[in-house]
Amino acid sequence: MKRHLLVGRFGEDDQLDVSVGKDEQRAFLQLVKGKKSLDHGIGGALSSLKKFGICPSEIGLDLLILAAHVYAADTRISRVQHSQDSWTREIRLVVPVSDPGRWNSASAILKNMLNFLTGDRWEFGFRKRPLRFQSVVDEGELGLIPPCFDSLSLFSGGLDSLIGAIDLLENGSTPLLISHSGDGAASDAQNKLISGLKGQYKNNSFDRLRVGMAFKQDLIPGVASEDSTRGRSFLFFSLGVFAGTGLGQRFTLRVPENGLIALNVPLDPLRLGSNSTRTTHPYYMARWNELLEALDIKGEVRNPYWNITKGEMASNCLNTDLLKHLSTDSLSCSSPAKGRWQGLGIEHCGYCLPCIIRRASLEAAFGPKSDATRYTVPDLHAQVLDTRKAEGVQVRSFQYAIERVKKKPELANLLIHKPGSLADEINHLDRLADVYRRGLDEVSRLIVGVQTRPK
Repeated sequence: MKRHLLVGRFGEDDQLDVSVGKDEQRAFLQLVKGKKSLDHGIGGALSSLKKFGICPSEIGLDLLILAAHVYAADTRISRVQHSQDSWTREIRLVVPVSDPGRWNSASAILKNMLNFLTGDRWEFGFRKRPLRFQSVVDEGELGLIPPCFDSLSLFSGGLDSLIGAIDLLENGSTPLLISHSGDGAASDAQNKLISGLKGQYKNNSFDRLRVGMAFKQDLIPGVASEDSTRGRSFLFFSLGVFAGTGLGQRFTLRVPENGLIALNVPLDPLRLGSNSTRTTHPYYMARWNELLEALDIKGEVRNPYWNITKGEMASNCLNTDLLKHLSTDSLSCSSPAKGRWQGLGIEHCGYCLPCIIRRASLEAAFGPKSDATRYTVPDLHAQVLDTRKAEGVQVRSFQYAIERVKKKPELANLLIHKPGSLADEINHLDRLADVYRRGLDEVSRLIVGVQTRPK
């Protein structure tokens, strides 16, 4: 096990040395290709925003550059190889920014939020960008005509982000939707949904910022890559804030996510730590707003659906006919390519945690047999599900969670604290417990009578 240091560099002539600590392996992240073009999708993001008439701030660009460091470290340092417990890595980043003083003052917040998000131990150092990169954002003639967008919303290609986009468009807003292209399946889903939304809202000038970011496999010599990608949400949020800093007014970045997933209460004692995602947990969201305030960025992140279930999101959608039509193109599955070994294409498995919640929500919103999504396991009731295999693990975990809360409903008020601190939500605890109970109830109606046991 080694600790890791990732140092950002702006161009081949940026040779600032950074000392290496004991048991620390150093690698460099080159941020520039050619003479001055920013690499890893950052330059492309700037160009895309310029076409929209948006000029982000230098601090906004710093945030995206920091996110590139986080995402590179997260995806290129194997947890199994470089942690004492097969999960927790020790990572230090040294990032070139426009205002090191401002960033250093926010480093404690960054450490708290990323430790919570990824389960690792992060440290941060900031230095001044080289002189020729002090001002990277090309303002040109921007600012003469303000951008047409009046809102921002993350757009992953999932069902929740689709509902978030439809609700904004039905309310007459002109959103800029923010996408990280990620893998091929997610990109395909995003593209299909955008095409469907464009066809429906032809008179609305909404658009999408789509950014792909990837790093070579041998970025850190001798170290295997990592596929858990917990840091991806930091990149996703950063893209939205990056764009928001160029809107010329205080902005709200909407992060559409149902309350059950946002809380992500462990379904059983085994689903702790590495098995419990924290992408939109209230603690993480609160730290984002704390970070924006520390950086003097005039904006906030907000989940408008924090207190409702996925089924309630679907049934309350402002255009349910369109939602039903486009829902089959949305992607919820945690591993949509896992059926390839069976000769299957990209499709929902039907039995992972997000697939189960998706199926339950569409059935709750629109009735039994209303879900036209193709699932690898189309009927959970058709056979006994093996709890020693992936097809039965999550269903059994839901059965366990549902049964214990059914027997003792007040237990929900305690369980919601398991994934992380809710100190920022002291006035909302009852509503959070209630959305957890209602979310489990939705799933309960889907899996009632499903048989699970080890085979």
